[in-house]
Amino acid sequence: MMRNSGAGETPSSGMPGSALAEETDDANSSRLAWKEEQLRIWDLLQLVAPWLLLTISTVIYFSWVLPGSGERFWPEGASVLGLVAVSVLWVLFGHTLPIRRRMLRPVPSGIFFLGLLGLCVALMSYSDIFLVFTVAGFFHAYLLRPWPLGVIGVLATSVALNGAAMRLWTDPKPAGLAEFVLIVAVQTAAIGVGILLTARSEPEERKREELVARLEAALHENAGLHAQLIAQARESGVQDERQRLAGEIHDTLAQGLAGIITQLQAAERSGDVDGETEEHVTRALRLARSSLAEARRSVQALVPQELGQAHLPDALRTLTERWAEDEGVAAKVEVTGTREPLSPAIEVSLFRVVQESLTNVAKHAGASRVGVTLSYAGAEVLLDVRDDGRGFTNGVGTGFGLTSMRQRIRGVGGHLEVQSAPGEGTSISARVPAIAPGAARAEGDAER
Repeated sequence: MMRNSGAGETPSSGMPGSALAEETDDANSSRLAWKEEQLRIWDLLQLVAPWLLLTISTVIYFSWVLPGSGERFWPEGASVLGLVAVSVLWVLFGHTLPIRRRMLRPVPSGIFFLGLLGLCVALMSYSDIFLVFTVAGFFHAYLLRPWPLGVIGVLATSVALNGAAMRLWTDPKPAGLAEFVLIVAVQTAAIGVGILLTARSEPEERKREELVARLEAALHENAGLHAQLIAQARESGVQDERQRLAGEIHDTLAQGLAGIITQLQAAERSGDVDGETEEHVTRALRLARSSLAEARRSVQALVPQELGQAHLPDALRTLTERWAEDEGVAAKVEVTGTREPLSPAIEVSLFRVVQESLTNVAKHAGASRVGVTLSYAGAEVLLDVRDDGRGFTNGVGTGFGLTSMRQRIRGVGGHLEVQSAPGEGTSISARVPAIAPGAARAEGDAER
């Protein structure tokens, strides 16, 4: 309700909603920090109060009350010193250590309270100065559970404290008795209300404190996991980059060098035929220049040279026509659907699939015809490369070229299938999402 009201008043006050939310979060954080600090102070006070009160009472008694009474140290002083020593051990083992070790239990706590009250009454029988030490009973009453026992503890402490202070036990008077009852009732009610409120609010504060501690531990654990994820992502990125570079080298330099070797071997075999040697050498030189240009381009951008000068359909036509001219195989490129610009990563992947497919046809298929079909089908782009070569048995085509094609297409969210049979040619089909360049950039920005 308050948050909605604050949001509604935002336009009039000129404060943005985010700023208001941040201010609210800061206020909540400050309030929780203040409450946590109050809890720590209260815990420290409960821990220290019995020792402080006992020390004050003992020091005043032995430095002032005992000498002032004119009595010798023995036997009264020795008796008080013995009771003080017992009180020290009682507070240490019944109060301080259980609180420090978080082992305070209801039954032992009640036993400690009764023993503490008995020691206070015994000490007050020697001197009223130990009324100061008896006040420790009020502090320990807050630790009694359930809370009605705490109220009873306050009542018992108040009776012992005020009874000794008013000398009601040694000289009872009706007027003094009425005053005693009134003081005890008011004192018990005032401190008992505090116990009741503490019993209701303190468990929630304790739970919140434990939750904060668990959240801090979870944050530390998440920080370690985050560091591990960053290291794993870095290693994965390095591995992916190595695979990508291996594919680029295979698709460019390796294929170009293989073509040069083929042309030079053909020139060597046709050394006695006029004109053919020169033609093969010319093709080899063209492949060498193209490979050199690809190597330089790979260093700069890793984008196919053909795609740098034209869109995907035109680049595929240029590639296929050049390949058909070099290999002497009839090849045709067909484009269907409405042409749409694609993400550079998708265009490069499709281009490399056609390039690798044509290289495999030249090396292994012995085909007479090759067909390349690029289809724009709305949300998807389909690519088919078919030949009428010798084909192969399913499961045989597991070379680096086919593996590289699958990885490329999978890397852009697509799927690649290879179908072949002996004597029936080979078909390579790729299906990728039609992601526009602007959409890819927007998606990348959103991820960042």
